[in-house]
Amino acid sequence: MSRSFNFKQFTINDHGCGMPISTDGVLLGAWAGLPQQGHIVDIGTGSGLLALMAAQRTQATTITAIELDSSAAMAATANFSASPWSSRLQCIENNITHWCQHIAPASIDSIICNPPYFNAGQQAHQQHRATARHTDSFSHQQLLETLRYLLTTDGSASIILPAYEGQQLINQASAYGLYCQRRCDVRTTMHKPIMRTLIELTKNCVITEQQQLCIHTDNTYSTDFIKLTKDFYLKM
Repeated sequence: MSRSFNFKQFTINDHGCGMPISTDGVLLGAWAGLPQQGHIVDIGTGSGLLALMAAQRTQATTITAIELDSSAAMAATANFSASPWSSRLQCIENNITHWCQHIAPASIDSIICNPPYFNAGQQAHQQHRATARHTDSFSHQQLLETLRYLLTTDGSASIILPAYEGQQLINQASAYGLYCQRRCDVRTTMHKPIMRTLIELTKNCVITEQQQLCIHTDNTYSTDFIKLTKDFYLKM
């Protein structure tokens, strides 16, 4: 069933996409460190949410969204065309590893990715949903290798993962010449364990800037969450 989600400056229809619009995506799109100019790549764009948020936040000349699933690529293309930034957005239906073969190394200024994160367990019955959720189609090792190949010396990649998988990725990153420059651990409430980790990786070994974010306080959205997402959510 076709569903539309209205944000302050754009609308997204996620019909045919493996994963629906989620708080994870909005958190990443709002938190990611993005250059005002240059080339931004969204790996596994789905309906195009992260690419559209990047277009709203920056003046980047080119924002390229890569999507393996044809239905999701069609949805993203339609969402880009309907946005105010259609001239700066492009969706390419391709496997990211195949796409990289046609791109010069160290040529991308910023990468955003809400990657598959389930390493085991029962997969969704719908193939496009299983692909979006499970690392069978794109492992975290493949992601790190892709980031190492694409990023410029001063570029950065922003990712969101569950807490355990996020720490695993950070631990593995140095083997690929990548280091955690920023991280933000996210809780739904102060009394709940960390559910997600936002990660910024670069090729420069620096001291990690660590933050925490709590989404809810006293049955309402926290001040920090509102500050982060207010440019996107209609009711913020």
